[in-house]
Amino acid sequence: MARYEPKTAEPRQQARWAEADAFSVSNADTGRPKYYVLEMFPYPSGNIHMGHARNYVMGDVVARWKRAQGFDVLHPMGWDAFGMPAENAAMERGVHPGDWTWSNIATMRGQLKLLGLSLDWSREFATCDPEYYGKQQAWFLELFKRGLVYRKDGVVNWDPVDNTVLANEQVIDGRGWRSGAVIEKRKLNQWFLRITQYADDLIDGLAELEGRWPEKVRLMQENWIGRSKGLQMKWAWAGAAPAGFDDGLEIYTTRPDTLFGASFMGLAPDHPISKQLAEADPKVAAFVAECRKGGASQADIEQAEKIGWDTGLKVIHPFTGAEVSVWIANFILSDYGTGAIFACPAHDQRDLDFARKYDLPVIPVVRPEGAGDDFAVGDEAYTGPGVIFHSDFLNGLDIEAAKAEAIRRIEAAGTGQGATIYRLRDWGVSRQRYWGCPIPVIHCEACGVVPVPADQLPVELPKDVTFDVPGNPLDRHPTWKHVDCPSCGAAARRETDTLDTFVDSSWYFARFADPKAAEPINKAAAAKWLPVDQYIGGVEHAVLHLLYARFITRALSDAGLMDVKEPFAGLFTQGMVVHETYFDGHEDSGKPRWVEPSDVRIETVDGQRVATRLSTGAALTIGDIEKMSKSKKNVVAPQDIITAYGVDAGRLFILSDSPPERDIQWSTGGVEGAARFVQRVWGEYASYDAAAPANADVDATLIRETHKAIKAVSEGVEHFRFNSAVAKLYAFLATIRQHDKAGAEAKKTALSALARLMAPFTPHLAEECWTQLGEAGMVLDAPWPVYDPALAADDQVTLPVQIGGKRRGEVVLPRGSDNATVEAAALANPTVQAYLAANNLSIRKVVVVPDRIVNLVAG
Repeated sequence: MARYEPKTAEPRQQARWAEADAFSVSNADTGRPKYYVLEMFPYPSGNIHMGHARNYVMGDVVARWKRAQGFDVLHPMGWDAFGMPAENAAMERGVHPGDWTWSNIATMRGQLKLLGLSLDWSREFATCDPEYYGKQQAWFLELFKRGLVYRKDGVVNWDPVDNTVLANEQVIDGRGWRSGAVIEKRKLNQWFLRITQYADDLIDGLAELEGRWPEKVRLMQENWIGRSKGLQMKWAWAGAAPAGFDDGLEIYTTRPDTLFGASFMGLAPDHPISKQLAEADPKVAAFVAECRKGGASQADIEQAEKIGWDTGLKVIHPFTGAEVSVWIANFILSDYGTGAIFACPAHDQRDLDFARKYDLPVIPVVRPEGAGDDFAVGDEAYTGPGVIFHSDFLNGLDIEAAKAEAIRRIEAAGTGQGATIYRLRDWGVSRQRYWGCPIPVIHCEACGVVPVPADQLPVELPKDVTFDVPGNPLDRHPTWKHVDCPSCGAAARRETDTLDTFVDSSWYFARFADPKAAEPINKAAAAKWLPVDQYIGGVEHAVLHLLYARFITRALSDAGLMDVKEPFAGLFTQGMVVHETYFDGHEDSGKPRWVEPSDVRIETVDGQRVATRLSTGAALTIGDIEKMSKSKKNVVAPQDIITAYGVDAGRLFILSDSPPERDIQWSTGGVEGAARFVQRVWGEYASYDAAAPANADVDATLIRETHKAIKAVSEGVEHFRFNSAVAKLYAFLATIRQHDKAGAEAKKTALSALARLMAPFTPHLAEECWTQLGEAGMVLDAPWPVYDPALAADDQVTLPVQIGGKRRGEVVLPRGSDNATVEAAALANPTVQAYLAANNLSIRKVVVVPDRIVNLVAG
């Protein structure tokens, strides 16, 4: 029997699909229900690895399955092509970011096509194409007109070496991810999108996604938006007030129940009072400057060492009349609440760390149920539920009742009021870099900020730029930024900041509905395809990308550009593909020299795994198992797997090894096992005997097993249990092989079903098997098999037999057997009889749980 040859079979089937233009879909009404499958589109960094492949193959399984079920399936691909890595490449390699990006796109497109994905390549685009970002500029100006775009001073992460703003994700341990420079917190005049206007809608909309989005992602978004109800109030000064603050120090708190635990007041380093003090005292100025070091995100600030400065100012407690000191503290955010807090160290960990460092009072005012009035805290703040104590008129109340009473008293005194605020801040979208979408406005001294006229879009990036010095090349371009004002005709300048790349990915799914449309979004096409029915990507994008996309969709809908507000009806966050790391020492800079797995030989010596570099023979150190990444070089290239084992073996392994939401460790043994399965499958089709005589009992059993397999695989795909579905395919093949005496008709029924069930997972093999079986057309166009519930029902059940609470045997009986039958079978079981005899036991009682278990009480 000839072996299956993936090197010839897989290109042959891909050519058939291409010739039939099988995966292009029309925006016209086909009469079929629509289904939109989308994986988070890739950044074109140069090569894909099996970590990428897992993401796209999962989407391909869903797309092919839905197509077989009769859906009109949209499954597009594009490129998230702007961003700093391209500029880094320009600086390091002396190439233009555009040339580097488009070259990488060509490489990665070819690699993706090798995987046999059912992608509609006719809709491909890259966000760095003026055809795309010009449409983005158009809707940006529409939002500008509607007041959702504005400029203000904002605190940013500033890299003093690269001379650019960095996103929070680009600050690692307080340093720039590329330069390694210590990040500074600066106030710059930046462009913002008014996402806070949609804060309530974004939280409330999460309820619609229950059951279709991972619960942890919904919770992460809700926490990121951070809607909280509390108290905004002013504390009177004890002594002279800072200039401009005669009516008191205004604070916001979500814990008015803990007011009696106030230990100190805290100001953000860039609070107006902090600035006023810094201008008058060089020592305060030096402290504030120190606070500006490190990242600007809340996570960075919370993880940093808590440092403070006693201003010497004091305020009067609103309930006790006691004086409370005022400090400048580095962990307080200026853009949350009022930029000033009252601190209750006993019930907030940041406050507690600060108080312990500076020997400030720690006054517990909430005690757990059952604790006495001597309850105290150590190094860990108490943040749980409880009863108020040490708090005068609040004593004995629970936390919520105490909050309400404290707010009532402050409102009655006229010094504050209840308020709702949000952790969410408006989205700063300015980036001081070249390789991004130009912000389409012009600055005129007479007219101010003037939108670029629609007929002058797109505002394209100039190609003649250099990266020989740090900073934004657009700032120093001799001509590009110099233009006439569209309003008055005077000399003016273009905006040289470009947009955050999260803007590019906040609407791409809508552009896929019609990538050639003259307007940003073809409303009719969007009405057909949106929302995305199944979105697939990494959990690392659970907050920012998904939140921004939800916001922009709402904003564009309100602007009349489309009619959907929730972009992703279903979301699945897949696990990563991980691999061992290997390194052979360190560079002069101290960085490890990582070695690719393809250049590593692993042997076992004296019971220990030993790694050697193939190219040099040098001994290597085996590092941790980590996410596949180019920086660690622990990547496995799809083309290497395809060359050695074939596309389908690689697809099968990354779908079968573990549940798709969990990480999968790459192993050569795993993909070799998948390749053996491919050969066994082919063997069954190649040896099919169309003249085999009928065999009633065997045929009936095989048909029943076929319906069971259809049910199990269908449920596995539907619920994203791809590993379970693949396991059933393995089991079903074994069942077919066991029923080798089946007649031709029953065998063909089973093999026909197997080919269709395999098609989403191993599409090339399925097509070859379909043809070998003599079926017409392509399996791609064949309907998904349907099971008969009666035939798919398990008619037998395996019952464990326990003696003394431990399993001692099992019996297989028809489902629903009566207790007498079950008891007789259990007592007759040879393993059970042997155990009873060996231990000189006799049965005293038999307890049967129907279709579940048999318990024997023996003595």
